[in-house]
Amino acid sequence: MAVLWLDEIGADDLESVGGKAASLGELTAAGLPVPPGFVVTAGTYRRFIEDTGIDEELFEAVDVDADDSKALAEAEARAKELILETEIPEDLKEEILASYEEVGDEAFVAVRSSATAEDLPDASFAGQQETFLNVTGEDLLDRVKRCWASLFTQRATYYREQQGFDHDVVDIAVVVQQMVAAEKSGVMFTSHPSTGEPKIIIEAAWGLGEGVVSGSVTPDNYVIDRASGEVTDVEVADKKTMYDKDPETGETDEIEVPEDKRTERVLSEAEIDRLCELGEQVEDHYDTPQDVEWAIFEGEVYMLQSRPITTIADSDGEAATADGSGAKQASKSDEDGDVLLSGLGASPGIASGAVRIVDKLDQLDKVGEGDIIVTEMTTPDMVPAMKRAAGIVTSEGGMTSHAAIVARELGAPAVVGTGGATETLSDDQMVTLDGDKGTIREGVETSEETEPIEEARPKTPVKPMTATEVKVNVSIPEAAERAAATGADGVGLLRIEHMILSTNKTPERYIEDHGEEAYVQEIIDGVRNVADEFYPRPVRVRTLDAPTDEFRQLEGGEDEPHEHNPMLGYRGIRRSLDRPELFKHELEAFRQLWEMGYDNVELMLPLVNDVEDVTRAKALMKEVGIDPAKRRWGVMIETPAAALGVEKMAQTGIDFASFGTNDLTQYTLAVDRNNENVAGRFDELHPGVLELISQTIQTCREYDVDTSICGQAGSKPRMVNHLVNEGATSISANIDAVRDVQHEVKRIEQKLILDSVR
Repeated sequence: MAVLWLDEIGADDLESVGGKAASLGELTAAGLPVPPGFVVTAGTYRRFIEDTGIDEELFEAVDVDADDSKALAEAEARAKELILETEIPEDLKEEILASYEEVGDEAFVAVRSSATAEDLPDASFAGQQETFLNVTGEDLLDRVKRCWASLFTQRATYYREQQGFDHDVVDIAVVVQQMVAAEKSGVMFTSHPSTGEPKIIIEAAWGLGEGVVSGSVTPDNYVIDRASGEVTDVEVADKKTMYDKDPETGETDEIEVPEDKRTERVLSEAEIDRLCELGEQVEDHYDTPQDVEWAIFEGEVYMLQSRPITTIADSDGEAATADGSGAKQASKSDEDGDVLLSGLGASPGIASGAVRIVDKLDQLDKVGEGDIIVTEMTTPDMVPAMKRAAGIVTSEGGMTSHAAIVARELGAPAVVGTGGATETLSDDQMVTLDGDKGTIREGVETSEETEPIEEARPKTPVKPMTATEVKVNVSIPEAAERAAATGADGVGLLRIEHMILSTNKTPERYIEDHGEEAYVQEIIDGVRNVADEFYPRPVRVRTLDAPTDEFRQLEGGEDEPHEHNPMLGYRGIRRSLDRPELFKHELEAFRQLWEMGYDNVELMLPLVNDVEDVTRAKALMKEVGIDPAKRRWGVMIETPAAALGVEKMAQTGIDFASFGTNDLTQYTLAVDRNNENVAGRFDELHPGVLELISQTIQTCREYDVDTSICGQAGSKPRMVNHLVNEGATSISANIDAVRDVQHEVKRIEQKLILDSVR
């Protein structure tokens, strides 16, 4: 038989109907409210590819290196072509369409993939294959074939390789199920998805569940204590958009939520109680925590899908927090301690510990695990100590300072620009740092141990799909895993200087002590850590751009020039071109990385002013054996001169231009970004800065040069709005802002589409 009905199948039919369908059959048999439907079996897919003779060519096409992004793309295209252009045998067609008519003549159905290696307890392949909503009989067979073809998308092929599943033994079934015209929908975790605590977490939004599952809609969030049934926490989101069926075309559209419902609570107490009741039944049935998709129509709750939660960490015997965050907390005082200092809350979170004053680099060893590092300003060579510290406090600096950037990437609370922390605080003093409020208080109030990688991981299962790529900034290789966990489209900025300066030696001294090959290897190793974590997603690596005051603190730094304002001095490409033999070692590292197969690495030149800088750098690339026509490389736009002269740079063959808004702003407005006395005048959204950005994007579009942003402003909604409207190719955000930026980009792009058709 080509088709099985949901009430005929269960867990024992996994091999013939796949994980999703087997689960729906189990739920149906357990008496849970599941919309009726049938399954085009995995055997039908197998018969289709074998009887039509495309099976051998299909599996040969996808037998590629999963780490080769180009090969993956070609494999996906060929597999899709083979399946979509091959006719389904007539007897299979008839049986599928006859079953559809039993669901309801001219009924709207959901057509959903159900792979035989999907929704398993130890490997949830959810989201790897396609789902189509509001399908009618006219398009049903086409959608079934598209589900089959989605078994070979790049992400599915790559994921199977990572999980050790052979392509030719994984089959795919297709669920055809009556659509629920959902008024409300969402997901429910029957236990906490990270800690396994007995808490039910429900996310809810208006309309169809596509918005919640894809992450394009910010849903309400409800936390329910399973022991008491009490709703312990409710967060009502501003729900800007929703998914609904177009009454004329039947297509699924993303539309704006009516103004009066945007901030209205989605679920009533009775609906929460009903969902919890069903959630308990589902978990009891499977005897393991479940991730459930649900919908509500005319007061009735329907179960659309259930899969095991695969993200719960193994228990280590530690009690979890009352808020379900999984952090371990000490007691909190009834009243806040005395505020000793205030500054800018540069990285969120609260941490308590003993103060460790660091005035000199040789004092870094005194910073132990859980201490609070206090210094004037951090530098790249302090990163190992910063990783050990529970929190970071600086006397100087702003939101774009080294301390602020690195703290956010490490997930450590930080307060910067306090104006005298090293004088006010003393070694061994116990303090509490509040990175949200920007305060340092006397005494111990809260002690938190966090999991930075899990904190960075998006809480929604699938990222919003956007035409504008959303990448992530990585200051140090050690933050690569946390950055990759965000689901970003790649790295928009990886700084080489942190790899070099963390050796505590200037490049010249390092080469003198260890040799040229060792220096090149330092760079290769640092870049590889990030390139491996993100492959095949692109990683844009900036060549050396450290000011002289940072070099001067290192071994060999005594010969560095003393500059009144190093930010305006001997740094970036100007230093590299002045010391070409040293710069060639950096370029050699890129050449070797590309030769090793890291085709996702891109080279970016900092602080260029004009076309002469670019042509001289390009000539040096050729000298070390790099063919600029075959590799992706580009420039940073950090000065007004670069913005105004980008046309001639585009003519040299650059592939991209990336805005460094921190420097572009300070050079346009004459504001030192690390000077707290003028911090209030530092504004990346100043009309002058925005105009330079707009002009650059317009020129680059004329020359087919990609544009992006890698400065801190890329995390700000207003800057995101400006860039998307102007047509920037990508936006690179801070680690903790990636998902918010993805949502914002999605919203803006949808508005642009709507405006164009109105």
